[in-house]
Amino acid sequence: MFINTVAHYLPEQIIPNSYFKAINGLPENWIFSRTGIVQRRKALPHENTNTMAIESVRVACEHLPYSIKDIDLIVGATYSPYDTVATLAHYIQHEFDIENAQALTISSACSSFINALEVVQGYFALNKATRALIIASEHNSAYNNEQDEQTGHLWGDGAAAVFISKEQVTDSDFQVLDILTKGLGNIGKSINGVYLRPLNGGIQMPYGKDVFIYASKYMISIVEELLRRNHLTITEVDYVIPHQANMRIIKFVQESLKLPNEKMLINIDRVGNTGCASTPIAFSQNKDKFKTGDLIAITVVGGGYSCGGALMRKM
Repeated sequence: MFINTVAHYLPEQIIPNSYFKAINGLPENWIFSRTGIVQRRKALPHENTNTMAIESVRVACEHLPYSIKDIDLIVGATYSPYDTVATLAHYIQHEFDIENAQALTISSACSSFINALEVVQGYFALNKATRALIIASEHNSAYNNEQDEQTGHLWGDGAAAVFISKEQVTDSDFQVLDILTKGLGNIGKSINGVYLRPLNGGIQMPYGKDVFIYASKYMISIVEELLRRNHLTITEVDYVIPHQANMRIIKFVQESLKLPNEKMLINIDRVGNTGCASTPIAFSQNKDKFKTGDLIAITVVGGGYSCGGALMRKM
């Protein structure tokens, strides 16, 4: 399958590290040294998971090589929904009047975008769809307690839209070579490592060390397994897009894979942890630098735990 167009949306409101000094007493340099974050984006009062997703789709449609009405599968990816009945995918279907599409929304924490890719792959394999739209959107600030010294400063808001076809559509498509996902609910602190309980404290990360250990381990092993399955080596990878959870995790992954700085695509310093939208946002931000033949790896880990990855090549 082929990625035809990708676009993203980030709220205009910027929250610098200095903001948290008055909120929870954390100095801006302390936050940066432990997370790599300088600033993050926060949705405005009139924005939510769905409105940000809609904006990302609007931007993507400016470069879409076919009509959005041709979409026959819409997959939303989020763990921070605005509405859990009329889901993210249904809002997109409604907003753009996409008549003949199946619509569903999934959640596997920060791995959700990769799981959505795999869902599309399955629909295509079963000949149940030919053109799909994935929307990854997170409104973390709606569930965040900024006074929390452990995690209140981590989160950012944003969305990305990815249009995918079963067959190649343009000479500039990205071919998805392989997708791999795993549930890890049986290891470590798993379901308690990171959680979002709307009626009981919102987003929390009480076991940061456990998250670091398993995120680092599986973000590395996913890349290695994908390369092994496709008879490739790390030296053949042109870019890696890691989940933007924490700069220390990203640097550990980079060093373990022996990758130079220019091969790691990072945006956490400017947008914070945008959840499952982090990798498609980074993909969108860097899409113009990819050249024909470039091999791109995505690797993610989510709370719960879960992990996933994908290999793509620029046509």
